Amino acid sequence: MDIVVKGRNVEVPDHYREHVADKLSKVERYDQKLIRADVELFHERNPRQSDRCQRVEITVMTRGPVVRAEACAQDFYAALDCAINKLDGRLRRSADRRRVHRGRHAPVSVAAATAGLPTDLPSVEPSPTVDSTFAASLVEHDDSQPWRIVREKEHPADPMTVDDALFQMELVGHDFYLFHDKESGRPSVVYRRRGYDYGLLSLESTA
Repeated sequence: MDIVVKGRNVEVPDHYREHVADKLSKVERYDQKLIRADVELFHERNPRQSDRCQRVEITVMTRGPVVRAEACAQDFYAALDCAINKLDGRLRRSADRRRVHRGRHAPVSVAAATAGLPTDLPSVEPSPTVDSTFAASLVEHDDSQPWRIVREKEHPADPMTVDDALFQMELVGHDFYLFHDKESGRPSVVYRRRGYDYGLLSLESTA
């Protein structure tokens, strides 16, 4: 598996890259065909969020669905540990789902498949020696602008069922998921409401 570690406004030291590689090597037990892992580090400049000022996002590309996890903590080591724990659980559920399909059993429901999925994990104590290992370079932006697009993403539009869309939403850890509905043929969005209640939005053609 290729591992790419990069920082947003953060310089990433070599020893942290090695630490990331060591941590990610342990999740390969769930899927020996993992292709690539992108790890991004973000520094939050707001002093009121000093206890959650470092964020780590992990995106793993496989031959199947993309699996994603992110976490915030006081330092990048603690944030990485939390993100790896989330990633571990999601990869395990993806592996369980593959075994169900190979066994030709009925696939589990979304509620059952995600019943043990934690919404958040307890914070990890920060490492006292981390602060000096990262250098943050702040990027200025126009504060007079009332809004700004900070990221753009594209993902495959392979048709899928609503149940598959809900499962993939859980794998990436989002509260919504945009997909092409196999049954209706329309662009649709599933989203989380409360507990294991979900909503579905679809675009109706005006032609």
